[in-house]
Amino acid sequence: MLRGIVCGLLAGAFWGAVFIVPVLLPDFSPVELMVGRYVCYGALAAGLMLPRLVPLLRRLRRSDWLAMLRQAPAGNVVYYLLLAYGVKLAGVAATSLIIGLLPLSVTILGRKDHGAPPLRQLALPLLVVALGIACINGDIFSHAGGTGVDGASLAGVLCAIGALACWTWYALDNARFLKRHAHFSSVEWAMLYGLASGVIALIVGAVMLALQPAGGVDGGPARDWPRYWLVCLLLALGASVIGNYLWNLASRLVPVTLSGQLILSETLFALLYGFVYAQRMPRALEWAAMLLLTAGVLWSVQRHAQEDGAGRT
Repeated sequence: MLRGIVCGLLAGAFWGAVFIVPVLLPDFSPVELMVGRYVCYGALAAGLMLPRLVPLLRRLRRSDWLAMLRQAPAGNVVYYLLLAYGVKLAGVAATSLIIGLLPLSVTILGRKDHGAPPLRQLALPLLVVALGIACINGDIFSHAGGTGVDGASLAGVLCAIGALACWTWYALDNARFLKRHAHFSSVEWAMLYGLASGVIALIVGAVMLALQPAGGVDGGPARDWPRYWLVCLLLALGASVIGNYLWNLASRLVPVTLSGQLILSETLFALLYGFVYAQRMPRALEWAAMLLLTAGVLWSVQRHAQEDGAGRT
């Protein structure tokens, strides 16, 4: 199980970078960010799997196609589109706060899966996680400057909630699918998943661009397209190719409820990257939040290890 825990934490380290990309590329819309990232992901997946792509596609069963067609939009395309809109409209901190509820949502909904300890054994670790999220929430409101919640911020919060719902469902469905279907390795499934995401991103991007009125996109006087493609390529390689591969490994090796806790590393790394980008140290409540979130995850890992050891005796 230790290997699965390490893989899940490393996946979170790569995924945390997605929260600052909308800040790095403010002149590009969330649709453009989504299309760029997943077109690059699909191209990388096709290139890496090219020597055995045709035999791999022939091995796909009907259930595999259905899994890709439902997981690629929920876990990649729609999720990242909603996340990018959340960051654009509500900010990195508020969006990462809402996505930080993933450990709670995945743990509660996956509590009946095999290998999951009784929910009462996870109550205290989850309470610590909730306290950490409350600290982040308190810091956001205490530094809001006394301004009310405008329509854009509210829309961003709703987008972040939608992203939370998408990834909660994806995390559960993907973990259950991988545990039931062992005829693809973790890297093969990550590449197939990337191909499906790339195709869907192209279709969604083409449709949305076609529906825009002529001259409806005002990208500013001079948008930095080389920077855009470089960031999208790096994001596709790190967060998508490597991150999804590591997550597939973790999903096979740990119970669903523990995978929900490991997702919290994404929030921690997102906050860390945000502090580095803003060139500031965390405030008191932010330090408290990170310590509580870390303690909650470690406590949950310890409870799962106890359950795993008891199950083997």
